[in-house]
Amino acid sequence: MNKQNHPFWQIIHTITDFPKAGIDFYDISPLLYGHVTQLVDELLAALPDGFLDTVGAFATTEARGFVIGSLLAGRTGKPLILIRKAGKLPPPVFSENYTLEYGTDTLQIKANLPKTNVLLVDDVLATGGTLIASKRLCEQAGHGVLGALVLLDLLALHGDIGMPTYSVMTT
Repeated sequence: MNKQNHPFWQIIHTITDFPKAGIDFYDISPLLYGHVTQLVDELLAALPDGFLDTVGAFATTEARGFVIGSLLAGRTGKPLILIRKAGKLPPPVFSENYTLEYGTDTLQIKANLPKTNVLLVDDVLATGGTLIASKRLCEQAGHGVLGALVLLDLLALHGDIGMPTYSVMTT
């Protein structure tokens, strides 16, 4: 199936100029309302054959990444590692500053979780700042990063993000 003409485009709403002028926000809420099973099926199908066997845990970035990662963890039985905004996790944590398409922020990850190979999971890959920061955090915490799985990859907004990327949809 062509990732640019995926049927999910009929379900996801695009909100222009949100959260600020010049940004298009892709609202996945309607997709979560009635298409959860299909969403998980499509995400898992985006991975190469046998790839899931190498994944020890899903590392997800708040907030919509938590939803997607939780669904994947529930389906596969694999652990979930939360990557949160600063101040949301109790210590010990590792921190990483990063740039978004509309500002800067800080992410954190627990420093004392069992080390494993992780697949980063998020909803949208835009500039890549969030996934690159998440990759650095996972590496600081001793995890191996196998790549990133996203629902939507906005190809025109980023270059090479330094890891394999798997997506259900692209623009």
